[in-house]
Amino acid sequence: MAQLWGGRFTKETDQLVYDFNASIGFDQKLLHEDIAGSVAHVTMLAKQGIVTKEERDSIIAGLKSIEEDVEAGSLAVTSQYEDVHSFVEANLIERIGEAGKKLHTGRSRNDQVALDMRMYVRGHVKRTDALIKELLSVLYQKMEENLDTYMPGFTHLQKAQPVTLAHHFGAYFEMFKRDRSRMRDIYERMNYCPLGAGALAGTTYPLDREYTAQLLDFYGPTLNSMDSVSDRDYVIEFLNALSIVMMHLSRFCEEIILWNSDEYRFVEMDDAYSTGSSIMPQKKNPDIAELVRGKTGRVYGALMSLLTTMKGLPLAYNKDMQEDKEPTFDAIETVENCLTLFTGMVSTMKFRRDVMAKSAMNGFTNATDAADYLVGKGVPFRDAHGIIGKLVLYCIEKNTSIDALSLEELQGICDRFEEDVYDAVSLKTCVEKRLTIGAPGSGAMREVLEKYKEYLEGSDAE
Repeated sequence: MAQLWGGRFTKETDQLVYDFNASIGFDQKLLHEDIAGSVAHVTMLAKQGIVTKEERDSIIAGLKSIEEDVEAGSLAVTSQYEDVHSFVEANLIERIGEAGKKLHTGRSRNDQVALDMRMYVRGHVKRTDALIKELLSVLYQKMEENLDTYMPGFTHLQKAQPVTLAHHFGAYFEMFKRDRSRMRDIYERMNYCPLGAGALAGTTYPLDREYTAQLLDFYGPTLNSMDSVSDRDYVIEFLNALSIVMMHLSRFCEEIILWNSDEYRFVEMDDAYSTGSSIMPQKKNPDIAELVRGKTGRVYGALMSLLTTMKGLPLAYNKDMQEDKEPTFDAIETVENCLTLFTGMVSTMKFRRDVMAKSAMNGFTNATDAADYLVGKGVPFRDAHGIIGKLVLYCIEKNTSIDALSLEELQGICDRFEEDVYDAVSLKTCVEKRLTIGAPGSGAMREVLEKYKEYLEGSDAE
């Protein structure tokens, strides 16, 4: 059992206890961050005269050779080591001898693991942001292509008013744009370096924490050593942001699943993102959308797990915090896979424009516009609302639509109707006359698309 702390103890740890305590099975994901942090740490130690330049060069060469061998598959990270830190240090000492024992000068596993996790999360904040941006680029393309693809807009899952597919996708563009802003917020708050905090109270060695932070692309060092080793807020914030991303993906998936059903038939899913049935040959199932929807709860679970772990911990570091890694690693992998697959699914979907337009014409989505038409003819809105309600009831009884009624039928309910009513309640007019910013009219949408284009060309996570 390779351990970094055996001097205090007079007998070996029980194997079951050792296995329960060990984290090597999952924290080996932090190998790259652990080595990068160690290279920065020893570089700073040499600058401060705590180790010699020769020792620095030997340690850095040894660290890089370990990373290269692991990546090449010639060195395995095995369970004989308690954690990734002991794996790196033991192999370093084996390779370069006594100089390797000086690497840990001025640091603790507490600030070491805090650094590794912070760097790992920071990298995936940027990775997630990039994946969301890819999705936004696909949504932008679909919006450009569908400015005149008419469809019903819904409230309460009831047809409400006609919109366009571009406008509908724009709602999700806004959601995912907010997700990117959360990534930037997290990055800004978390990008401070905990290395040098020691176990909880710093160290007596003359470390240059500003220099270490600079080497690792942090804004600067953290300012309280106790908080440095016990802070997992950034992980919780990231898991919260990932949960919101998944919520948005899940809502979108729910609509795609509905649109793919025979009752809607709004979309045709690409074969690459669908599956069939083992018994029903006619089936083409939206399995990717369903799986993304299903995996949302898995990411929520990671957030609740860490919130629960942290809620009762006194300062400073506690072993409970080891429980931050597995759910976080799983959540990150889940979200990144879901974003990648969802983006591919949306980019390959085909839309049945005729079916969507026909659906928008059925269900009285132009009722509000008919009421507005009467208002334009001098009828008070409250009276117009009641008149159109009677008109809808008449259409339901006749199994028809407002625009299919004759002028005589319309005037039989209200004499203010004239020939121009048909143009006023047409699908195109109902959409196109809505031109305030944020509305579905093509003029307003083109203005929004220009803003989205500028956003995609100029924004990033940092």
